[in-house]
Amino acid sequence: MKKDLGVLEAVFPMPVLMIATYNEDGTVNVMTAAWGQICDFKQIALFLDEGHKTAQNILKTKAFTVAIADQAHMAAADYFGIVSGHKVPDKFVRSGFTAVKSNHVNAPVIEEFPLVMECELADVLKKGSFFCVVGQIVNTAAEERVLDAEGKVDVTKLNALVYDTFRHGYYVCGEKVGQAFKEGAALKGN
Repeated sequence: MKKDLGVLEAVFPMPVLMIATYNEDGTVNVMTAAWGQICDFKQIALFLDEGHKTAQNILKTKAFTVAIADQAHMAAADYFGIVSGHKVPDKFVRSGFTAVKSNHVNAPVIEEFPLVMECELADVLKKGSFFCVVGQIVNTAAEERVLDAEGKVDVTKLNALVYDTFRHGYYVCGEKVGQAFKEGAALKGN
């Protein structure tokens, strides 16, 4: 029997996404977000607070990068989520991380994170308190160490962080337990 828990953010796992932009003065800004998802084969939707420094930067620069946080860099990923770019303008410098300019968009690529999507602003969806930026993915880059022999991302090597909305924990995903589009084939019948 299920117990009523009320209204919860009951989606698990949530990605730990690192959104990087340039500030007006050209310095790097990074924030952590869990409310984001691929919304088309070539687009990503990020559900942000319109008041975030990162959201304001995206609207001005029309570009951003989205990196996947990994276990090795969990402390910095958490830091980027708990410190506001409005209050600590040099938060990226304080992290000790390294950024290079994307070859594809006007946004920084954070070197420490193993996988990054480089995006141009495609759309902004706003209704009431709902604010979503949609990015057109123009390139995805990954460290060779997280690729398999065929050049595809191997999630067992990625050590990607996922966020637990129930107890506010970070977890690492990576164990493969089945093959999509095959596990349910027997239930299809003829």
